[in-house]
Amino acid sequence: MIGLLCFVLAVVASPLKSKLRLEAENAVLRHQLIVLRRRLRGRVRLTNQDRWFLIQLYRWFPSILQVLTIIRPETLVRWHRTGFRGYWRWKSRSQGGRPQIDTEPRVLIRRMSTENPLWGAPRIHGELLKLGFSVAQSSVAKYMVKRRGPPGQGWRTFLHNHAPDVAAMDLFVVPTIGFDLLYAFVIVQQTRQLNGLRAS
Repeated sequence: MIGLLCFVLAVVASPLKSKLRLEAENAVLRHQLIVLRRRLRGRVRLTNQDRWFLIQLYRWFPSILQVLTIIRPETLVRWHRTGFRGYWRWKSRSQGGRPQIDTEPRVLIRRMSTENPLWGAPRIHGELLKLGFSVAQSSVAKYMVKRRGPPGQGWRTFLHNHAPDVAAMDLFVVPTIGFDLLYAFVIVQQTRQLNGLRAS
């Protein structure tokens, strides 16, 4: 009588369920019948394919827990968690390649790149070799502090750093009243221009 009542309630509630959910529940019921027919004696034995099938359906339709009869819902949830842990353990496995360098050189690389923003990987690599650290230049580039700005110095910094050694030159021709040509060669030192910019 209780089974008949459950059946009637399921028939009444079935139009309210989505079609895909009903198909998933039917697939689970059919699969349980297949497993029960496969049983020879005693306990039901599930293969890895059976577990995978039930776990995938559980991931897409958690409502299938209501129609499971040959295993407990807690068992299916435990399988799902175990598979999830195994998957992420596989994803985070070591891929091989070059091992990580020690903590001291990493800290030193970050400190050098922070305190000397104009130094690139080759310069820091050379300084580390002088200090006795055997590190590849690609490892130095990997552990350097990443900056958002341009990698080199700007024009203003360049001019301030090299102004005493930089000069602007120009060559031009000046015609005179007597139709002679005078050639003028002008050299202007950049420090004077920068001083004039500062004064203005």
